[in-house]
Amino acid sequence: MSALRLNMGNYLPPFAMDKGLLLVVTSLLSLGLIMVASSSLDFAASKYGDPWYFVKKQGIYLLIGISGGVLVASIPSMVWQKYSGWLLLLAMAFLVAVLVPGIGKEVNGSRRWLTMGPLSMQASELAKFCLLVYFASYLARKNHEIRRQWAGFFKMVGIIGLVVVLLLLEPDFGSSVVICVTLGAMMFVAGVPILRFALLAASGVGMLSLMAVLSPYRWERLVAFMDPWSRQFDSGYQLVQSLIAFGRGEWFGLGLGNSLQKLFFLPEAHTDFIFAIYAEEFGLVGGVLLIALYAFFVFKMLMLARLAFSRQKLFGCFLVFGIAVLVAVQAFINMGVASGLLPTKGLTLPFISYGGSSLLITCAFVALVFRVAWEERYGCS
Repeated sequence: MSALRLNMGNYLPPFAMDKGLLLVVTSLLSLGLIMVASSSLDFAASKYGDPWYFVKKQGIYLLIGISGGVLVASIPSMVWQKYSGWLLLLAMAFLVAVLVPGIGKEVNGSRRWLTMGPLSMQASELAKFCLLVYFASYLARKNHEIRRQWAGFFKMVGIIGLVVVLLLLEPDFGSSVVICVTLGAMMFVAGVPILRFALLAASGVGMLSLMAVLSPYRWERLVAFMDPWSRQFDSGYQLVQSLIAFGRGEWFGLGLGNSLQKLFFLPEAHTDFIFAIYAEEFGLVGGVLLIALYAFFVFKMLMLARLAFSRQKLFGCFLVFGIAVLVAVQAFINMGVASGLLPTKGLTLPFISYGGSSLLITCAFVALVFRVAWEERYGCS
Protein backbone atom coordinates (compact mmCIF):
# COMPACT_ATOMS: atom_id res chain seq x y z
CA MET A 1 0.00 0.00 0.00
CA SER A 2 2.85 2.39 0.82
CA ALA A 3 4.48 1.74 -2.54
CA LEU A 4 1.16 2.32 -4.27
CA ARG A 5 0.76 5.68 -2.57
CA LEU A 6 4.28 6.73 -3.48
CA ASN A 7 3.66 5.88 -7.12
CA MET A 8 0.43 7.79 -7.46
CA GLY A 9 2.30 10.61 -9.18
CA ASN A 10 0.45 13.88 -8.93
CA TYR A 11 -2.78 12.48 -7.48
CA LEU A 12 -3.59 13.89 -4.05
CA PRO A 13 -6.04 11.54 -2.28
CA PRO A 14 -8.17 13.04 0.50
CA PHE A 15 -6.71 10.71 3.14
CA ALA A 16 -3.25 12.12 2.40
CA MET A 17 -4.17 15.57 3.67
CA ASP A 18 -3.13 16.92 7.05
CA LYS A 19 -6.30 16.47 9.11
CA GLY A 20 -5.59 19.48 11.34
CA LEU A 21 -5.02 21.78 8.37
CA LEU A 22 -8.09 20.43 6.61
CA LEU A 23 -10.27 21.00 9.67
CA VAL A 24 -9.17 24.58 10.28
CA VAL A 25 -9.42 25.53 6.59
CA THR A 26 -12.91 24.02 6.34
CA SER A 27 -13.95 25.87 9.51
CA LEU A 28 -12.68 29.23 8.23
CA LEU A 29 -14.27 28.82 4.78
CA SER A 30 -17.61 27.78 6.29
CA LEU A 31 -17.56 30.64 8.77
CA GLY A 32 -16.71 33.04 5.96
CA LEU A 33 -19.74 32.00 3.90
CA ILE A 34 -21.97 32.31 6.96
CA MET A 35 -20.67 35.78 7.80
CA VAL A 36 -21.00 37.02 4.21
CA ALA A 37 -24.65 35.95 4.37
CA SER A 38 -25.24 37.53 7.77
CA SER A 39 -23.57 40.85 6.93
CA SER A 40 -24.87 41.38 3.38
CA LEU A 41 -28.53 40.24 3.21
CA ASP A 42 -30.14 43.63 3.88
CA PHE A 43 -27.66 45.59 1.78
CA ALA A 44 -28.01 43.16 -1.16
CA ALA A 45 -31.82 43.25 -0.94
CA SER A 46 -31.78 47.05 -1.05
CA LYS A 47 -29.21 47.45 -3.83
CA TYR A 48 -29.88 44.42 -6.06
CA GLY A 49 -33.36 43.27 -5.04
CA ASP A 50 -31.92 39.88 -4.08
CA PRO A 51 -30.84 39.32 -0.46
CA TRP A 52 -28.71 36.33 -1.48
CA TYR A 53 -26.82 38.20 -4.23
CA PHE A 54 -23.44 38.29 -2.47
CA VAL A 55 -23.85 34.83 -0.96
CA LYS A 56 -24.44 33.30 -4.40
CA LYS A 57 -21.40 35.04 -5.86
CA GLN A 58 -19.21 34.06 -2.92
CA GLY A 59 -20.44 30.47 -3.21
CA ILE A 60 -19.55 30.39 -6.91
CA TYR A 61 -16.08 31.80 -6.20
CA LEU A 62 -15.65 29.22 -3.44
CA LEU A 63 -16.46 26.37 -5.82
CA ILE A 64 -14.05 27.79 -8.40
CA GLY A 65 -11.43 28.25 -5.69
CA ILE A 66 -11.73 24.65 -4.48
CA SER A 67 -11.61 23.31 -8.05
CA GLY A 68 -8.61 25.48 -8.86
CA GLY A 69 -7.00 24.45 -5.57
CA VAL A 70 -7.23 20.78 -6.54
CA LEU A 71 -5.45 21.64 -9.79
CA VAL A 72 -2.74 23.64 -8.00
CA ALA A 73 -2.22 20.84 -5.45
CA SER A 74 -1.82 18.27 -8.22
CA ILE A 75 1.29 20.03 -9.58
CA PRO A 76 4.58 18.93 -7.93
CA SER A 77 6.40 21.67 -6.05
CA MET A 78 9.47 21.19 -8.27
CA VAL A 79 7.37 22.35 -11.23
CA TRP A 80 6.37 25.55 -9.41
CA GLN A 81 10.02 26.12 -8.56
CA LYS A 82 11.19 25.46 -12.12
CA TYR A 83 8.81 27.95 -13.72
CA SER A 84 8.92 30.59 -10.97
CA GLY A 85 10.73 33.03 -13.26
CA TRP A 86 7.77 33.05 -15.62
CA LEU A 87 5.49 33.70 -12.64
CA LEU A 88 7.56 36.78 -11.77
CA LEU A 89 7.10 38.11 -15.31
CA LEU A 90 3.41 37.31 -15.06
CA ALA A 91 3.13 39.26 -11.81
CA MET A 92 4.75 42.31 -13.40
CA ALA A 93 2.49 41.97 -16.45
CA PHE A 94 -0.61 41.96 -14.22
CA LEU A 95 0.55 45.02 -12.27
CA VAL A 96 1.34 46.96 -15.46
CA ALA A 97 -1.78 45.87 -17.35
CA VAL A 98 -4.12 47.05 -14.61
CA LEU A 99 -2.78 50.60 -15.06
CA VAL A 100 -3.60 50.66 -18.77
CA PRO A 101 -6.92 52.42 -19.55
CA GLY A 102 -9.33 50.02 -21.19
CA ILE A 103 -7.69 47.01 -19.54
CA GLY A 104 -7.70 47.96 -15.88
CA LYS A 105 -11.08 48.62 -14.32
CA GLU A 106 -11.46 51.66 -12.07
CA VAL A 107 -13.56 51.27 -8.89
CA ASN A 108 -13.92 54.03 -6.26
CA GLY A 109 -11.02 56.00 -7.71
CA SER A 110 -8.57 53.07 -7.73
CA ARG A 111 -7.51 51.08 -10.78
CA ARG A 112 -6.99 47.64 -9.26
CA TRP A 113 -9.15 45.26 -11.28
CA LEU A 114 -8.56 43.13 -14.35
CA THR A 115 -11.56 41.73 -16.22
CA MET A 116 -10.94 38.11 -17.15
CA GLY A 117 -14.03 36.91 -19.00
CA PRO A 118 -16.92 36.70 -16.53
CA LEU A 119 -14.52 37.22 -13.60
CA SER A 120 -12.86 40.33 -12.22
CA MET A 121 -9.57 39.84 -10.40
CA GLN A 122 -7.44 42.21 -8.39
CA ALA A 123 -3.99 42.44 -9.93
CA SER A 124 -2.39 42.66 -6.48
CA GLU A 125 -3.91 39.32 -5.43
CA LEU A 126 -2.57 37.59 -8.53
CA ALA A 127 0.80 39.23 -7.95
CA LYS A 128 0.94 37.94 -4.36
CA PHE A 129 0.73 34.35 -5.55
CA CYS A 130 3.34 34.77 -8.27
CA LEU A 131 5.75 36.74 -6.09
CA LEU A 132 5.66 34.30 -3.17
CA VAL A 133 6.42 31.35 -5.45
CA TYR A 134 9.25 33.26 -7.17
CA PHE A 135 10.87 34.47 -3.95
CA ALA A 136 10.65 31.00 -2.38
CA SER A 137 12.37 29.59 -5.47
CA TYR A 138 15.05 32.29 -5.62
CA LEU A 139 15.85 32.05 -1.90
CA ALA A 140 16.16 28.26 -2.21
CA ARG A 141 18.30 28.31 -5.38
CA LYS A 142 20.54 31.22 -4.39
CA ASN A 143 20.66 30.64 -0.66
CA HIS A 144 24.45 30.71 -0.47
CA GLU A 145 24.60 33.86 -2.58
CA ILE A 146 22.09 35.85 -0.55
CA ARG A 147 23.88 34.93 2.67
CA ARG A 148 27.32 36.07 1.49
CA GLN A 149 26.95 38.49 -1.41
CA TRP A 150 25.26 41.83 -1.94
CA ALA A 151 24.26 41.09 -5.55
CA GLY A 152 21.44 38.70 -4.70
CA PHE A 153 20.21 41.02 -1.96
CA PHE A 154 20.02 44.03 -4.29
CA LYS A 155 18.21 41.97 -6.92
CA MET A 156 15.44 41.11 -4.45
CA VAL A 157 15.25 44.66 -3.16
CA GLY A 158 14.95 45.94 -6.72
CA ILE A 159 12.04 43.58 -7.44
CA ILE A 160 10.26 44.58 -4.24
CA GLY A 161 10.80 48.27 -5.03
CA LEU A 162 9.37 47.91 -8.54
CA VAL A 163 6.34 46.01 -7.23
CA VAL A 164 5.66 48.68 -4.59
CA VAL A 165 5.87 51.48 -7.17
CA LEU A 166 3.37 49.70 -9.44
CA LEU A 167 1.01 49.02 -6.52
CA LEU A 168 1.12 52.62 -5.35
CA LEU A 169 0.21 53.81 -8.83
CA GLU A 170 -3.13 51.95 -8.57
CA PRO A 171 -3.08 52.99 -5.63
CA ASP A 172 -3.02 49.99 -3.25
CA PHE A 173 -1.12 50.92 -0.11
CA GLY A 174 -2.45 48.00 1.95
CA SER A 175 -1.21 45.33 -0.45
CA SER A 176 2.16 47.12 -0.63
CA VAL A 177 2.55 46.75 3.13
CA VAL A 178 1.50 43.08 3.14
CA ILE A 179 3.82 42.14 0.27
CA CYS A 180 6.79 44.06 1.72
CA VAL A 181 6.41 42.46 5.17
CA THR A 182 5.90 38.98 3.74
CA LEU A 183 8.82 39.04 1.30
CA GLY A 184 11.03 40.72 3.89
CA ALA A 185 10.23 38.00 6.43
CA MET A 186 11.05 35.33 3.85
CA MET A 187 14.42 36.97 3.20
CA PHE A 188 15.14 37.13 6.92
CA VAL A 189 14.37 33.45 7.57
CA ALA A 190 16.40 32.50 4.47
CA GLY A 191 19.51 33.91 6.13
CA VAL A 192 19.95 37.44 4.82
CA PRO A 193 22.53 39.02 7.18
CA ILE A 194 20.91 41.00 9.96
CA LEU A 195 22.58 44.30 8.96
CA ARG A 196 21.23 44.10 5.41
CA PHE A 197 17.83 43.08 6.67
CA ALA A 198 17.82 45.99 9.15
CA LEU A 199 18.70 48.41 6.35
CA LEU A 200 15.92 46.99 4.19
CA ALA A 201 13.38 47.16 7.03
CA ALA A 202 14.36 50.71 8.00
CA SER A 203 14.22 51.99 4.42
CA GLY A 204 10.91 50.22 3.81
CA VAL A 205 9.28 51.63 6.93
CA GLY A 206 10.66 55.07 6.13
CA MET A 207 9.42 55.10 2.54
CA LEU A 208 5.96 53.76 3.37
CA SER A 209 5.62 56.24 6.25
CA LEU A 210 6.66 59.11 3.97
CA MET A 211 4.11 58.07 1.36
CA ALA A 212 1.39 57.89 4.00
CA VAL A 213 2.21 61.40 5.26
CA LEU A 214 2.57 63.03 1.84
CA SER A 215 -0.64 61.59 0.40
CA PRO A 216 -3.61 63.84 1.37
CA TYR A 217 -6.21 61.09 1.68
CA ARG A 218 -3.85 58.81 3.61
CA TRP A 219 -2.98 61.69 5.95
CA GLU A 220 -6.69 62.27 6.50
CA ARG A 221 -7.06 58.60 7.41
CA LEU A 222 -4.23 58.92 9.94
CA VAL A 223 -5.83 61.99 11.52
CA ALA A 224 -9.19 60.25 11.69
CA PHE A 225 -7.52 57.19 13.21
CA MET A 226 -5.98 59.27 15.99
CA ASP A 227 -9.34 60.79 16.99
CA PRO A 228 -12.24 59.29 15.00
CA TRP A 229 -14.90 60.84 17.23
CA SER A 230 -13.84 64.33 16.19
CA ARG A 231 -14.73 63.35 12.61
CA GLN A 232 -17.52 60.91 13.33
CA PHE A 233 -19.65 62.22 10.44
CA ASP A 234 -16.74 62.62 8.03
CA SER A 235 -13.50 60.65 7.59
CA GLY A 236 -13.88 58.92 10.95
CA TYR A 237 -17.43 57.69 10.28
CA GLN A 238 -16.51 54.13 9.28
CA LEU A 239 -14.21 53.58 12.26
CA VAL A 240 -16.76 55.04 14.69
CA GLN A 241 -19.48 52.70 13.41
CA SER A 242 -17.07 49.78 13.64
CA LEU A 243 -16.21 50.61 17.25
CA ILE A 244 -19.93 50.84 18.07
CA ALA A 245 -20.33 47.31 16.66
CA PHE A 246 -17.58 46.05 18.97
CA GLY A 247 -19.24 47.78 21.91
CA ARG A 248 -22.63 46.22 21.16
CA GLY A 249 -21.10 42.74 21.04
CA GLU A 250 -19.87 42.80 24.64
CA TRP A 251 -18.86 39.32 25.91
CA PHE A 252 -21.04 36.91 23.93
CA GLY A 253 -22.56 39.05 21.15
CA LEU A 254 -26.09 39.71 19.97
CA GLY A 255 -26.36 36.37 18.15
CA LEU A 256 -25.91 35.36 14.51
CA GLY A 257 -27.91 37.64 12.22
CA ASN A 258 -28.77 40.17 14.95
CA SER A 259 -26.21 42.86 14.14
CA LEU A 260 -27.61 46.39 13.98
CA GLN A 261 -24.55 48.07 12.45
CA LYS A 262 -24.92 46.09 9.22
CA LEU A 263 -28.29 47.81 8.66
CA PHE A 264 -26.73 50.58 6.55
CA PHE A 265 -24.73 52.10 9.43
CA LEU A 266 -21.35 50.50 8.73
CA PRO A 267 -20.15 50.83 5.11
CA GLU A 268 -18.38 47.80 3.58
CA ALA A 269 -19.86 45.60 6.30
CA HIS A 270 -19.40 42.42 4.24
CA THR A 271 -15.89 43.19 2.98
CA ASP A 272 -13.22 45.20 4.83
CA PHE A 273 -15.15 45.55 8.12
CA ILE A 274 -16.74 42.12 8.38
CA PHE A 275 -14.79 41.43 11.58
CA ALA A 276 -16.73 44.24 13.30
CA ILE A 277 -20.02 42.55 12.39
CA TYR A 278 -18.63 39.23 13.56
CA ALA A 279 -17.62 40.80 16.89
CA GLU A 280 -21.07 42.37 17.27
CA GLU A 281 -22.82 39.04 16.70
CA PHE A 282 -20.41 36.75 18.58
CA GLY A 283 -18.81 39.10 21.10
CA LEU A 284 -15.35 39.06 22.63
CA VAL A 285 -15.46 35.30 23.17
CA GLY A 286 -16.28 34.68 19.51
CA GLY A 287 -13.56 37.08 18.42
CA VAL A 288 -10.96 35.26 20.52
CA LEU A 289 -12.07 31.92 19.05
CA LEU A 290 -11.68 33.26 15.49
CA ILE A 291 -8.21 34.57 16.32
CA ALA A 292 -7.40 31.14 17.77
CA LEU A 293 -8.42 29.51 14.46
CA TYR A 294 -6.03 31.78 12.56
CA ALA A 295 -3.29 31.16 15.13
CA PHE A 296 -3.69 27.39 14.79
CA PHE A 297 -3.63 27.65 10.99
CA VAL A 298 -0.45 29.73 11.05
CA PHE A 299 1.12 27.42 13.67
CA LYS A 300 0.48 24.34 11.53
CA MET A 301 2.13 26.04 8.55
CA LEU A 302 5.14 27.10 10.60
CA MET A 303 5.58 23.52 11.84
CA LEU A 304 5.38 22.29 8.26
CA ALA A 305 7.98 24.86 7.17
CA ARG A 306 10.24 23.72 10.01
CA LEU A 307 9.86 20.08 8.92
CA ALA A 308 10.69 20.96 5.31
CA PHE A 309 13.76 22.91 6.46
CA SER A 310 14.99 19.98 8.56
CA ARG A 311 14.87 17.85 5.40
CA GLN A 312 16.63 20.51 3.31
CA LYS A 313 13.50 21.14 1.22
CA LEU A 314 14.20 24.86 1.11
CA PHE A 315 11.66 25.78 -1.55
CA GLY A 316 8.78 24.17 0.36
CA CYS A 317 10.04 25.68 3.61
CA PHE A 318 10.23 29.27 2.34
CA LEU A 319 6.97 28.96 0.39
CA VAL A 320 4.91 27.70 3.34
CA PHE A 321 6.58 30.19 5.70
CA GLY A 322 5.73 33.04 3.32
CA ILE A 323 2.08 31.95 3.10
CA ALA A 324 1.92 31.75 6.91
CA VAL A 325 3.30 35.28 7.25
CA LEU A 326 0.99 36.68 4.56
CA VAL A 327 -2.15 35.22 6.17
CA ALA A 328 -1.07 36.33 9.64
CA VAL A 329 -0.16 39.88 8.56
CA GLN A 330 -3.29 40.42 6.48
CA ALA A 331 -5.57 39.05 9.21
CA PHE A 332 -3.82 41.19 11.83
CA ILE A 333 -4.13 44.35 9.74
CA ASN A 334 -7.81 43.74 8.93
CA MET A 335 -8.72 43.05 12.55
CA GLY A 336 -6.53 45.92 13.72
CA VAL A 337 -8.27 48.36 11.37
CA ALA A 338 -11.74 47.20 12.40
CA SER A 339 -10.93 47.51 16.11
CA GLY A 340 -9.22 50.89 15.81
CA LEU A 341 -5.72 49.54 16.45
CA LEU A 342 -4.46 50.53 12.97
CA PRO A 343 -5.34 53.22 10.40
CA THR A 344 -7.90 52.28 7.74
CA LYS A 345 -6.63 50.17 4.83
CA GLY A 346 -8.57 48.35 2.16
CA LEU A 347 -7.62 44.77 3.03
CA THR A 348 -9.92 41.78 3.27
CA LEU A 349 -9.96 39.26 6.11
CA PRO A 350 -8.64 35.98 4.59
CA PHE A 351 -11.34 33.29 4.21
CA ILE A 352 -14.00 35.50 5.83
CA SER A 353 -14.53 38.72 3.82
CA TYR A 354 -16.59 38.85 0.65
CA GLY A 355 -14.33 39.08 -2.39
CA GLY A 356 -13.69 36.70 -5.26
CA SER A 357 -10.04 37.64 -5.87
CA SER A 358 -9.03 37.18 -2.26
CA LEU A 359 -10.91 33.90 -1.91
CA LEU A 360 -9.48 32.38 -5.10
CA ILE A 361 -5.88 33.27 -4.25
CA THR A 362 -6.33 32.12 -0.64
CA CYS A 363 -7.57 28.74 -1.92
CA ALA A 364 -4.53 28.55 -4.22
CA PHE A 365 -2.20 29.27 -1.29
CA VAL A 366 -3.88 26.60 0.82
CA ALA A 367 -3.48 24.14 -2.06
CA LEU A 368 0.27 24.83 -2.16
CA VAL A 369 0.47 24.18 1.59
CA PHE A 370 -1.37 20.87 1.19
CA ARG A 371 0.97 19.93 -1.66
CA VAL A 372 4.08 20.56 0.43
CA ALA A 373 2.52 18.72 3.39
CA TRP A 374 1.75 15.72 1.17
CA GLU A 375 5.25 15.63 -0.27
CA GLU A 376 6.81 15.81 3.19
CA ARG A 377 4.52 13.10 4.51
CA TYR A 378 5.16 10.62 1.70
CA GLY A 379 8.67 11.68 0.77
CA CYS A 380 7.88 12.39 -2.86
CA SER A 381 7.81 15.43 -5.15
